[in-house]
Amino acid sequence: MIGEKPTNTDPLQKLRAALHDKAKSAPNFRFYSLYDKVYRRDVLTAAYAQCHANGGAPGVDGQTFDDIGKYGLERWLDELTEELRTKRYQPQPVRRVYLPKPDGKQRPLGIPTIRDRVVQTAALLILEPIFEADLQPEQYAYRENHSAREAVQEVHRLLDQGYRAVVDADLSGYFDSIPHVELMRCVARRVSDKALLHLIKQWLVAPVEELDERGRVHRTTRNKDTKRGTPQGAPISPLLANLYMRRFVLGWKTLGHETRYQARIVNYADDFVILCRRRAEDALATMRDMMGRLKLTVNETKTHVCLLPAETFDFLGYTFGRMYSPRTGGAYLGARPARKKVLGICRQINELVRKLPTFILPEALVYQVNQVLRGWANYFSYGTYTPAFHLVHRHACRRVRRWLRRKFKWEGQGYDQYPDSRLEQELGLLNLARFPRRHSWAKP
Repeated sequence: MIGEKPTNTDPLQKLRAALHDKAKSAPNFRFYSLYDKVYRRDVLTAAYAQCHANGGAPGVDGQTFDDIGKYGLERWLDELTEELRTKRYQPQPVRRVYLPKPDGKQRPLGIPTIRDRVVQTAALLILEPIFEADLQPEQYAYRENHSAREAVQEVHRLLDQGYRAVVDADLSGYFDSIPHVELMRCVARRVSDKALLHLIKQWLVAPVEELDERGRVHRTTRNKDTKRGTPQGAPISPLLANLYMRRFVLGWKTLGHETRYQARIVNYADDFVILCRRRAEDALATMRDMMGRLKLTVNETKTHVCLLPAETFDFLGYTFGRMYSPRTGGAYLGARPARKKVLGICRQINELVRKLPTFILPEALVYQVNQVLRGWANYFSYGTYTPAFHLVHRHACRRVRRWLRRKFKWEGQGYDQYPDSRLEQELGLLNLARFPRRHSWAKP
């Protein structure tokens, strides 16, 4: 979810609760008066606070939160409110940057201006409770009281119940492929406010600016020309992505495929698996056909059927398959942190330690390493994680010792000066082997 929600005594929270209750009690109701609520002052103020808390880089206009503070937040919000009220508001182009992916490829990320992020967040505060009532229980992404680890837990539960023929699916460029016409139909099924629908459409077709190899600004209108795509990085995009994926998840059940193949879907954003009791190949063929009708592309090189326990598959950073108890040697179906995620955290520690100067205190180094370790361990403390935690802990100790050796110009590996126990007791390095099991369901 984006940022913190208002408190229960907040008028905005009361409005959101009323919208959700109406949407839940009347599944076919279309909301006809929403645009005026987007520029309500308490809504825009809450939206700005969320955007400010999330931080982020400036958009194409270069405006930062500090710039807005110097200009005067109240004045800035007054002007934005008036633009929306008089319908003079026009989105600015989206700044595109690329983030490296673990496989060496790059993921495009769209950065709207702060002004556009605030308006999108304001619209999200109004639309989110309406569509939350419609999203399916199989959908775990970008929702309050839902999480990726709950999706992992659900996959594990279904495997234990005998759903062991798994369609490990992958879509090619889901966010960039969502067709605008069909997506707007999904929104219009619940929203009849033309001004708000027009606002959403403007965000979908906003131009994109990026720097070419020579550092020159290059502007494209790909989304408008192809009538596809919602930029990753825009506050409104996760909700729109969930709405369109809902068509597949709901269609799978209403068309009878869940019963026909005894096949259950678990979905997180553009990632999903179909766990079957039988006829997994038929389920895969049906999924391909449905995605084609939804104008989405299945990545055939990454999509296949896995038969457990003989095979394994990865989902949301975990590997599922046959594992063995270190105490009894008995086999069981379990989940463990995926190898590439273990290697990824090790690389992250390498990069962090490498860039930190040696004039800082060792405690400052360990503090930053602990932040990385704790964040990783909080997510991966499910299933059979102890071997991975031991490996990551040993790697962190080696990297910290190497930095200390460089700082103090020691000979050797630095183990005599700083064994693992001293790193933990004196410097406070987090020992993942002692990381607490915070949840009862985290036991193997």
